[in-house]
Amino acid sequence: MFAPPGALRRWVCVCAFGFMSTGVAAEPRTFYVEDIKSAMDSHIAASVDEEGIFHLRDDRTGEMLALRFVKIHDPVRRIDADTYFACTDFSVQKDEDQLYDIDFWLRPENGVLVVYDTKVHKEPRRSLLYGWYKQPRYTFVDDKVVELY
Repeated sequence: MFAPPGALRRWVCVCAFGFMSTGVAAEPRTFYVEDIKSAMDSHIAASVDEEGIFHLRDDRTGEMLALRFVKIHDPVRRIDADTYFACTDFSVQKDEDQLYDIDFWLRPENGVLVVYDTKVHKEPRRSLLYGWYKQPRYTFVDDKVVELY
């Protein structure tokens, strides 16, 4: 087989450059709003049962909750270089007027965002005057959870 003069040398240079370039560390990926929401959609879809129910153990009471996904709140956001955050609404399976506000923390793993922590932020409470509302359990101060009670 005959190669034109210099072809082998160009091929070797291209291969050597390719090998050299793989040794350079890649910049950490920045995830955007669409990435966070997509990761949340995937997490929820993978977590619901065949009837579309999201089962979650209440991190405070230990009660198993049977919930239906309602929506992801805006804004979702980046907290720091390795932490992303999404807030959601889920309704009680048997009463869509009772809403839980569930918070999710995500981090990058192998180039994708995955949920690593979940907390009930607000629980449904009933008022005689106003009906069902969401009672907060905690607030945020400098992106840190501060318990209210």
